[in-house]
Parts: sequence; C-alpha cells; structure tokens
Amino acid sequence: MVHHGIEYGLMQAYAEGFDILKNKDSADLPEDQRYDLNLSDIAEVWRRGSVVSSWLLDLTAQALAGDVKLEKFTGAVADSGEGRWTIEAAIEEAVPAEVLSSALYARFRSREEHTFGEKLLSAMRFGFGGHVEIGSKD
Repeated sequence: MVHHGIEYGLMQAYAEGFDILKNKDSADLPEDQRYDLNLSDIAEVWRRGSVVSSWLLDLTAQALAGDVKLEKFTGAVADSGEGRWTIEAAIEEAVPAEVLSSALYARFRSREEHTFGEKLLSAMRFGFGGHVEIGSKD
C-alpha cells in the first residue's frame, strides 16, 4: 500500500512540473519571458538519462506524444484507496507524510469545480482588500 502512496506523490510531481512548463507561454508573463515549450520533446529528453527518469515518465511521454493537449482527458483523477491507507497509516504511526498527503488531496480536488470554500476565500479577499476574482469583469 505504501508503494501506491509513493506513486501518488511521484505522479503529482510530474503533473505539477509539466503544468509549470506548459504555462511558460502564459499571456500573464512578460512577452520576453514566454516560451512555447515542446512538452513531448522534454519528456523524451528526461526519459533518456535524467535523474527523474521512470516508468511513470515513460507513460507521460507516451501520452504527450499521442496528444500534447491531452484533450481526451478531463483531469478528474480517481483514487483507489491505497493512498488513503498510506495516509491513515502515517497518522497512526505519527509519521509526517506531507507530499503523499498533498498528492491524495490533489486527487480529491481534481474532481470538483470551484468549491464553497474557494468561493468563501474569494469573498474574504474581496472583503478585506477589494480584491476581485481572476477573470472578473469588475
């Protein structure tokens, strides 16, 4: 079971890293700092001699080679229970497991639209500083 908990963490790290690379062409960045990176090529380079090489990276490279925009996926990520068991064991044993816990919670979050809690965060930010939501017309 712990094996699967570790797997959750590794998968989350790859997902976050490639998300950072994908967003390097964001319109929010200064134009001279934007790059349209070829994620498929990056995955292939990393597969061949990088310290982060793994079977999970092989799967990542295959997915990106087939569809760099990953359009057939929604991003809703299930958990089959092993990650939960791992976190429960960590709690019982008083062992810190920040990465594994975060990866499990990221899967929970992937299944929701904006939550009530996020709406409340936005309301509080507006209340104390007049901060408007991202993409808001106000």
